[in-house]
Amino acid sequence: MKQFLEFLGVLALLQGSGGLVYELTGTLRWGVTQRWAVLDGYEIYVSIALIVLGLALFAAADSRKAR
Repeated sequence: MKQFLEFLGVLALLQGSGGLVYELTGTLRWGVTQRWAVLDGYEIYVSIALIVLGLALFAAADSRKAR
């Protein structure tokens, strides 16, 4: 379970940082926040939320005991 949480944390962190880089620079369009039309106008907020979610998943994975 710990490795799964870490995987989800890495995925959320990459998607959030990719979306934030795109919104600030206009290059490297590869994040999920640019693909969904529902998120139009909220890309920066969603990217920041994904970064926070990734960090929270890392904290949750760290609190789990390794088997």
